[in-house]
Amino acid sequence: MQSDIATELIQFIKTSPSAFHAVDTMKKEFLANGFTALEENERWSLKAGGQYFVTRNDSSIIAFSIPENGFDGMRIMASHSDSPSFKIKENPEIEVEKQYIKLNVERYGGMIFAPWFDRPLSVAGRLILKNPSTGKLESKLVNVDRDLVMIPNLAIHMNREVNSGYKYNAQKDMLPLYGMSTAKDTFMETIAQAANVSVNDILGHDLFLYNRESASIWGANEEFISAPQLDDLQCAFSSMKGFLYGGKNNFLALHCVFDNEEVGSGTKQGAASTFLRDTLQRIHEVLGYDREDYRIHLANSLMLSADNAHAVHPNHTDMADPTNRPYLNNGIVIKFNANQKYCTDAVSAAMFRDICNQADVPVQTFTNRSDIAGGSTLGNISNTQVALNTVDIGLPQLAMHSPYETAGVKDTEYLVQAAQEFFN
Repeated sequence: MQSDIATELIQFIKTSPSAFHAVDTMKKEFLANGFTALEENERWSLKAGGQYFVTRNDSSIIAFSIPENGFDGMRIMASHSDSPSFKIKENPEIEVEKQYIKLNVERYGGMIFAPWFDRPLSVAGRLILKNPSTGKLESKLVNVDRDLVMIPNLAIHMNREVNSGYKYNAQKDMLPLYGMSTAKDTFMETIAQAANVSVNDILGHDLFLYNRESASIWGANEEFISAPQLDDLQCAFSSMKGFLYGGKNNFLALHCVFDNEEVGSGTKQGAASTFLRDTLQRIHEVLGYDREDYRIHLANSLMLSADNAHAVHPNHTDMADPTNRPYLNNGIVIKFNANQKYCTDAVSAAMFRDICNQADVPVQTFTNRSDIAGGSTLGNISNTQVALNTVDIGLPQLAMHSPYETAGVKDTEYLVQAAQEFFN
């Protein structure tokens, strides 16, 4: 099962070069499993035993399953679709001395700069077009499925400080080379051709660079997996699989994947938005539950906030907490923070440990060193909109926010098993 799950994860990542593509990949999986697509701007018709999904902004998705005989609580598993990258700016072409064309980009999220150099990159995202027949705006995915651009390093002979703490400048150092001067004014044509549309029909775009390198399973016993976007597509994939495998019989089950976690979640499609709250309230209203029922169901619910965690680094073991030290292939990580950057408390941690015990899945714990400030994730942010018992979890990984991250092959299977048990 490990190799099968790892192979499926690699394919999932390959078809998900942007948050928009990740959600589209999940939509196709749910449709193939008999789910019904809903639209936020249309009336919903729901029934007991039904399975549905709804998207927002094409980059966030909530899938849910309604039990046959009613429910008095909810099981929610949340992850995110976005990863640190570089977004293509408007009017992106920059001509350099009438010889080169480079692209103007800005960083999205808190990535590590150095690994983005000298590797094949391309562009993916979505286009907004006007349908000439209906006059309505439509969204279309685009992926230039070839090696298109690269961010070239400056030779060490010209930058002797590159190995001595050189500080990269996002506007100067990180602009990708697109072509020679003959490529001037062709970038949007390239995008249009990849989407099979006319460049004149493109009224808007959300385009991002992505790493073209294929995922790799490696190590002495093929125990490691390296790939782009493991944070957080590894958790999104595992959540989706566990959700589909689980029985979902006695509670309202929801698989949620939000966008924009890497930039604070404060968008209409982020974890800080009303997307989850709107969806939960709408389900209850359409099924005939009242506000009192809704409040009772929230009190009887548990959410898993699934976002990858830092493993102990083999070259920097001192950067981990002295007593909470997650390792690759050693199981799912429960994340704790006294200042509530993570939602985990004694109750939610105990509930999740019990689930993992029943699934026969190992569990590890993570806290930051007391002298190192850590980041927050989905759980505490979404709780500002929908307050319920929440545990922050993740899979251990190395090189988080690199364009090529590393995790353990076994850990994906562990999270799929735990998610399946959670939804049983």
